[in-house]
Amino acid sequence: MPPTERAARAALLTVSSSRAAGAAPDEGGPALARLVESLEIPIEIEVRETIGDDRALLAERLRYLCDEVGVSLVLTTGGTGFAPSDVTPEATRDVIEREAPGIAEAMRAVSREHTPHWMLSRAVAGIRDLTLIINFPGSPRSISETGEAIAGALPHALRLLGGAADSH
Repeated sequence: MPPTERAARAALLTVSSSRAAGAAPDEGGPALARLVESLEIPIEIEVRETIGDDRALLAERLRYLCDEVGVSLVLTTGGTGFAPSDVTPEATRDVIEREAPGIAEAMRAVSREHTPHWMLSRAVAGIRDLTLIINFPGSPRSISETGEAIAGALPHALRLLGGAADSH
């Protein structure tokens, strides 16, 4: 890492009532961690948590991570489908100030190659102050596939949010 480049800080949230209750192991969180570790920018994973499918609780947690902890990146897994309990996109929209629709569009586009249900993803990406928040699906395989589609753009996005001058 160059002396002037500090490591970005990330938070990983698994959103699942069953996982939060211990009914099943969290496989999404480790998949998000592998994605973060694969990025071509130094990122420290500051927080890894599992919380239930509760819109107000998730929005509160996202605000805390952005405003109090000051992470640069929040990745969520789970809660992006059509089930009544799937409220991750709504909680994310409650918190973000600006959407980053190209990220979610790229994730859905690459999913089309892998599943006939690609268009059922309601994942959202957006910015709160200096933090990028991205919703991922709950499947570790889908996290890998969609993460690969956006990984090349994330270092640049984080540098821009961190105040780096745009080179174009």
